[in-house]
Amino acid sequence: MRYAILGTGVVGRTIGARLLELGHEVVTGTRDPEATLARAEYAEWRQAHPTAHLTTFREAAREGGTLINATGGQVSIDALTAAEAAHLDGKILIDVANPLDFSHGFPPRLDPVDDDSLGELIQRTFPQLRVVKTLNTMNCQIMVDPSRVAGDHTVFLSGEDAEAKKQVHALLTSFGWPDRAILDLGGIETARGTEMLLPIWLRLMGALGHSEFNFHIQGA
Repeated sequence: MRYAILGTGVVGRTIGARLLELGHEVVTGTRDPEATLARAEYAEWRQAHPTAHLTTFREAAREGGTLINATGGQVSIDALTAAEAAHLDGKILIDVANPLDFSHGFPPRLDPVDDDSLGELIQRTFPQLRVVKTLNTMNCQIMVDPSRVAGDHTVFLSGEDAEAKKQVHALLTSFGWPDRAILDLGGIETARGTEMLLPIWLRLMGALGHSEFNFHIQGA
């Protein structure tokens, strides 16, 4: 499978490394490839993962079979717009981003929030995409290696397309998530709830002094 990761920050690099480890092809999209290659942290990652291809958002979306949105939530729509609608048609987009607004300092606010979500905004703006929201409630190391947290803990799925969610479920399983840990919340509007976990997640990180934790949903 060829995955196109939109975004070259730590989340995109971590997911990309895991996909390569699993034998997938990875193409990474960025606004300015030359500027990205000039960043020391990306250059170091690229040296360790020479088969990963770096290109523009547009070309990454064209080349990728499945897309992963690992951009900052405030620029996700711009990144997908740059990718161009013709290259998004019918493709699964795994949205791991959160709409964190740092314009008023830390802790960030969510925008949109309450009666909307980034997942819904992406689906509404690009109806040709099959958006699945997942992995946005934990740090990126746990996303691709759930064994970092002891015991049972939960990853959520939100989306309208049952087949897309089935394929994303299989990818999560390949990352090490057991079936019992993958909780399908329903349609893309349920992304409001998972995105609104971020304020408590940030405060938990502050209280614990680290981000090596996750949420566990235990029913009766």
